[in-house]
Amino acid sequence: MAKKKAGGRIFRCSSCGYSQPKWLGRCPGCGEWNTLEEQFQEADFTPGFASSAAAVRQTDEAHPIPLEQVEVHDTVRITTGISEFDRVLGGGAVKRSAVLIGGEPGIGKSTLLLQAAAATAAGTVGQRTLYVSGEESAGQIRGRADRLGVPLKNIELLCTNSVENIEKVLNNLNPLIVIIDSVQTLFSPQAGTIPGTINQLKYCANELVQWVKERDAALFLTAHVTKEGVIAGPKVLEHMVDTVISFERNEDDVRFLRALKNRFGSVDELGIFRMDEKGLAAVQDPAALFIIQRQGELPAGSATVPVFEGSRVFMVEIQALTVPAKGTMTRVFSDKIDSARVSRVAAVLEKRIGLRFSDQDIYINVAGGIRLREPAIDLALALALYSARTDIPARKNEAFIGELSLAGEIRPVRRLKPLIKTAQSLGFTQLYVPAAAGDGDEPEPAMQGITRVENLAETIKCAFGAGK
Repeated sequence: MAKKKAGGRIFRCSSCGYSQPKWLGRCPGCGEWNTLEEQFQEADFTPGFASSAAAVRQTDEAHPIPLEQVEVHDTVRITTGISEFDRVLGGGAVKRSAVLIGGEPGIGKSTLLLQAAAATAAGTVGQRTLYVSGEESAGQIRGRADRLGVPLKNIELLCTNSVENIEKVLNNLNPLIVIIDSVQTLFSPQAGTIPGTINQLKYCANELVQWVKERDAALFLTAHVTKEGVIAGPKVLEHMVDTVISFERNEDDVRFLRALKNRFGSVDELGIFRMDEKGLAAVQDPAALFIIQRQGELPAGSATVPVFEGSRVFMVEIQALTVPAKGTMTRVFSDKIDSARVSRVAAVLEKRIGLRFSDQDIYINVAGGIRLREPAIDLALALALYSARTDIPARKNEAFIGELSLAGEIRPVRRLKPLIKTAQSLGFTQLYVPAAAGDGDEPEPAMQGITRVENLAETIKCAFGAGK
């Protein structure tokens, strides 16, 4: 391709960074309209992406080595001083790793990281933490720190959105923990003229991730989310980092921290916090957090089940409501349990029990706002739907454990004994569990208060004195 001489004009896309010598209404690189802006080019360039910030870095020539000759180094973790945060991370933040935390505005991302920064800085000797804010002023962050009552020693604060300035400070300070709040505010003139574009996010995040990969530090990035609850920006942002964490909340002051991706640990762990005047406080014993304490009997439409979240067991109450459909189409309203799963369980009830749901709108809720994905909740969901449809309540001390097949059979679940132990310790004296053996830890036949069931009809007959 012909090259433009130094000192000429170019037109660069503010969205993707594509450059070319003539103005066009639509960018050939990303397809956006009216994003090409005139700039002065001081060096030769090749039209396209080669002259933009997305250009591939020129590095030393690389050579492959046999995999068997690669040395394995022990994973070194940095504890954040917050037990629930460390649990989700897999025991702490790994050095030379990047963590992306997404959550809706005001949920507590900045509060969590400020508390973690203070705890980490206080627990290390001669190591500093750099907190970079592109959204708030230094006075706002100091005011939050004073309200939280966190120690401020060894925490360096930098209020800027320039990646070049951040890298200069990082090279001079060489901190142990780097916090960027937030990644959507980062800006580099090498990646366009507008912050928050796809090209800016990819370029700026890549610059910081590459920096931390070469040093014994850990990088935390906060991110905005869309109205659908997913992290805003390109999906490649989640591929760049080592860990992706989702920060969620329920209707109360309870916050849930869950790993969506973790190269150094499990994605099954759940961190639970309460928000108070002193910031986020870890919930130490959450087993009974999601159980509603009632004086009387259970209302119709409720069933309780113990579930695993990572290495811990929680007792949760599933609530169901059925009402006649107002139109020809029935609907399922369920955001804590997959609506397709609810429809499948309702279809099994209709086919195997003869209880009609095809003319009903179904509403499903989980007390406490926790999201459930365990197969073991199928039986409790079916009993809650049956109770709601017939208006017959279950007994208060009953819990239901089991996966439901399309044939109405109760299939075994993994790690049954810890589920039973937790339920009994919280006062549940009658448990319905699968009759078939699972992974070798099924209860003994003589265990008091344990009823083994083979199918859905048998369970309904035992629990409600009904069914076929």
